[in-house]
Amino acid sequence: MNARTEAYGKLYLIPTLLGDTEPLEVLPLSIKRTVEELQYFIVENERSARRFIKKLTPRKAQDSLVLSLLNKYTEPHLLPEYLAPCLSGQSVGVLSEAGCPAVADPGAVIVQLAHEKGIQVVPLVGPSSILMALMASGMNGQNFAFNGYLPIDTSERRKYLKDLEKRSAEWGQAQLFMETPYRNEKLFAELLQTLRKDTRLCVAADLTLKSETVRTLRVAEWQGQQPDLNKRPAIFIIQA
Repeated sequence: MNARTEAYGKLYLIPTLLGDTEPLEVLPLSIKRTVEELQYFIVENERSARRFIKKLTPRKAQDSLVLSLLNKYTEPHLLPEYLAPCLSGQSVGVLSEAGCPAVADPGAVIVQLAHEKGIQVVPLVGPSSILMALMASGMNGQNFAFNGYLPIDTSERRKYLKDLEKRSAEWGQAQLFMETPYRNEKLFAELLQTLRKDTRLCVAADLTLKSETVRTLRVAEWQGQQPDLNKRPAIFIIQA
């Protein structure tokens, strides 16, 4: 690292909450200290970012914050602007909507740009629903893949699920995916209809919340057991 890059500010990847919990129940004190020191933030949603910052650091002046929006609507030509504070020696924090920035999150694009500009990227410890679900599933934690959201079209989704099941069987690989919470129950029903009866299926919902549930059963054992997944953030894992 040369003298120029040493003078740059850092890009902090700041984990947020997975639901309505007290921040310091699931986040280390170092997150609070980092947020207290930062003025510039790159966020997915301004309203929820401000709410999180206020909950974590209630004495921090909201009018001092400079928030830049990074979501699926952000124009690529704006991104270098977001890192301008780093180039002038000011550190910047990246906040996801829930969980860890840049993992199943648009923050990855700003991280890539930071590397290209020689800005140090600092990932901070916090809850990741993907890893927490895998930890609690009893499935292969040494060989796994996160597949994001499945296709919306029913026939395409069922074909995709069969492909994931086949890949899991061939490679011994746990396959993780998620769905928009209001479509969870429909997806669960399709999993039972599409997958082999001996395939293991884990459903992990409301992780880190008081209503948290994590359960792994064979598809045949899930039959007739409809969990309440309506509007609950969930991760699904299968292993054939």
